[in-house]
Order: sequence, then structure tokens, then C-alpha cells
Amino acid sequence: MHQPSTVIQFRWDNSYAERLPGFYVSCAPLVVPNPVLLRFNSRLAEELGLNAGKIDLSLAAQIFSGSELPAGAQPLAQAYAGHQFGGFVSQLGDGRALLLGEVVDCHGRRRDIALKGSGPTPFSRGGDGKAAVGPVLREYLIGEAMHALGIPTTRALAAVGTGELVMRERPLPGAILTRVAASHIRVGTFEYFAARRQYDHVRALADFVIERHDPNLMGEANRYLLLLKAVAERQAALLAQWMLVGFIHGVMNTDNMAVSGETIDYGPCAFMESCSPHAVFSSIDTGGRYAYGNQPMIARWNLSRFAETLLSLINDTAPDRALTEATDVINGFMSRYQALWLSGARAKLGFAIAPADDEEDSLLAQDWLDLLEQHAVDFTLGWRRLADAAEGNPELLEALFPSADALRPWLERWRRRLAQQPTSATAATAATAEAMRAVNPIYIPRNHRVEEALASATNNGDLILFEQLLDVIAHPYDERPGLEDYAQPAPREFTACYKTFCGT
Repeated sequence: MHQPSTVIQFRWDNSYAERLPGFYVSCAPLVVPNPVLLRFNSRLAEELGLNAGKIDLSLAAQIFSGSELPAGAQPLAQAYAGHQFGGFVSQLGDGRALLLGEVVDCHGRRRDIALKGSGPTPFSRGGDGKAAVGPVLREYLIGEAMHALGIPTTRALAAVGTGELVMRERPLPGAILTRVAASHIRVGTFEYFAARRQYDHVRALADFVIERHDPNLMGEANRYLLLLKAVAERQAALLAQWMLVGFIHGVMNTDNMAVSGETIDYGPCAFMESCSPHAVFSSIDTGGRYAYGNQPMIARWNLSRFAETLLSLINDTAPDRALTEATDVINGFMSRYQALWLSGARAKLGFAIAPADDEEDSLLAQDWLDLLEQHAVDFTLGWRRLADAAEGNPELLEALFPSADALRPWLERWRRRLAQQPTSATAATAATAEAMRAVNPIYIPRNHRVEEALASATNNGDLILFEQLLDVIAHPYDERPGLEDYAQPAPREFTACYKTFCGT
């Protein structure tokens, strides 16, 4: 029996629960035997209107484990479907997550607060609904890394050990994540009701999303087509950012695509090291469907599934016209993604001003990626060391290649392009290098560092490596003395056999 707690007081405003009956199942989290707070995100707590300095963290473990419910919470499991690896599953839903409610943060943004790993729900499909320490800390770490990189993402408010074991390949210590999101509404949420031909529910959901994420569209006669365009724009921007830092989501099913444009559901995710469009680390992606280079096309495919759910809303009297208009949006996705990617790549290359014709910069950027791939150069360090070359010190960049000769032809082209900048920001200026370092990270969550931190936490209950890595990735663009090892790629033998797992 859950009693309302006053340990932490949220200013709830639970619009999803109150306005969308039939879109969820009310469900309470399990009471866990011995909750212990592993990590609390005090800065995020302050954003949410919580006075982190006055929170008793030992008592807060009861809240963030779900053993006590904060007063006003309305825990519920959201219903959704999804295309998983291209195949449609008509019912998925929150199998191990519960939405506690919503708050409006100190910036006026509405945020979901949810538990992940809090026990089974009616959507669990035979699963235990629980999570282990490793996957919980992975999601905490990668989410915070993405936030520090400036990429829209869900975030972790807290991680709590449960004091029990969960069975995976072996018994593992259990944990629960408190996740904060702009919303948890997915493409799969729309698919759930469209598949059941509950078009009144699709309309209600679309209106809810417009009010929450695109209020400027309220009252527009063609608002559902404009909603499709808005979601496509957010996904194009998100995918461009992923690709520019070498992030691989690992499981881009439609139930893992949020209409808010945030990165959601960090399971078998990883950051690419040696540059390759074929890079895959997920143990379940045996066919490479979600490989690094495929991600923009998969986003387009997922958006097509979203568009299908909206067709009757876009034009219910002229279905052919609705199909044409929706198809135009989908067909425009790749060009919009490419434009956003090129804009980001141009900044990473040090070009402050775009030329009249994008072709030269596009070719230069693509040739750079091809060069990195050809010589198996680390993606992050390759981009970062360009800044040193911009200052006239190419030695660190050259050291990444088998010889300076392999790099020289491209480098000469790049320097000529830098010299075309209409201001004093030429190849030899510190200003150019500084601007490049502001968009080319030196620190990412290196896969071997992530794994050693999670292994230490799982096997020994020791979070020192986790805390150290969290501190490093919190400032990804600022090169700091003493952290040189954190910038180095994993040993090749590690990467050659590296696999990531969902944690379910």
C-alpha cells in the first residue's frame, strides 16, 4: 500500500492522466526491499522546482524507488505499439515504466517524470518489469553526456538501487531510474490507436501533442499536416546532431522515436570510434538495420509510419490529397536532414560563412569522412584535431593517420577553403580554432570507459569510476590536464568484439 509522501513535493499538473483516459492503465510501482540512492541529479532537480539542498537523500530513495509515492502523483503505464526491426507489434506499452506525472519547470517547460524498472505493468508481456544497475547507470550517463553535447534528450533525475537481484544472464543487482522527458509520446503511441481504427483517439492525441509541443499550430485549419512537418523537422535536427558526434542509438524502432524530438530509450547505444557507416554494436541488431550510416533513412521510414496514422486527420474527405501532402513532407525529410547536417559539419570544419553553392563544402565534408573511414581514424579525435591544424599545428592530426601523405591532399583543400573566409578568421587564427573546439568534443562516453564503470558498480557496488566519467563528460568540449586517457579510443581488440545489450 503506497501512502502519499511529503519528503519531496512536486507541483504536479498531470494533463496526460486527466485529459486522455483510455490511453493508459493506472498502475502502482512495486515496493522494493532496501532502496539506496545511487545518484541524484541536483541541478536537474532545481530546474524542476525542487529545492535540492533541502532534500533528505536517504528518504528520497523511497520516492525514487517508487516505494513511496509523492503526493499528487498519478502513476500510469502508457499504451503504445511499434514497428520493431520493421515488423509491427500492435501492443507494447510501458512494460517496466510508469509515468508519475508532469510538472512545469522553472523555465515554463512541461516535463514528464517517470520511473523505469519499477516492476511489471499490464503491458509487460511476461517480463519482470525490473532493471539492473548497469543499464540504469548507462542511461543516466549517456543521457547526461548527450545533454552536455547540446543534443535533445531525456535525462535522469535519480538512480536508486533496490536491494534485490534481477535475473538476466546471471543475477544482477536491481535498480530504478527516474527519467525526465519533454513527454513520453512516441510514434508508436499514434500507431496503437490507428491500428485499432480508433481515429477519435488519434485526433485527441494529435491535439494533445499540438497543444504541448507545437502550440503555435492550435487553431490552424491544416494543423495535422503542420504537426507532421514539425515532428519531421525535429527529427531531422536530432539525427543531424547524432551523426555529427558519432552516436548510434542501436534500436530505432518506432516506439523509440519521441514526437518531442528528444533522444529516448538508451539501451544498446554507443558512440562510434573508428569511423564507419556500418558501425553496429547492438547485440540484437544482427542485420545492421540500425547501423550508424542507416540512421537518417530509418528516421525517414519511422516518420512514414507516423504520417500513415495522420492521413485521416490531414484530409478526411480527400484521401488522395492527404496522401500526396504527407508524402511531400516525407520526401523532403532527407534534403532537410542533409542541410542541417551540412550546417553542423561546416561549423566543425571551421567555416563561419557558407558559400553561395553548398556543393564544395558538402564534397569536402564527405571526403573527410571517407578519409577517416579509409584509415580507420577515430571519429571524435579526427574532428577535434582539425582545430589544432587550424592553428597551424597539424602534428596531432597527422599522428592519427598512417602517414602525413595520406592526409595532405585533403588538408590542402581544407586550408584553401578556410582562407576564403571573408574576415580575418583564416587558417592560422586562434578564433577559428576556438570556434571549432566549441563544436568538436574532446570527451565522449568511450565505450570501454562506460563498461568498466558499469562493471565496477555492478560487481563491486563501487561508483567511483562512474562518478569520474560523469564528471568528464559533463564538459565535453573543454580539454583538461590529467584527463588525457579519457580522450583515447578503446583498444582495437576491445572494439572488435564489443556488444551492447538492451537490459531487459
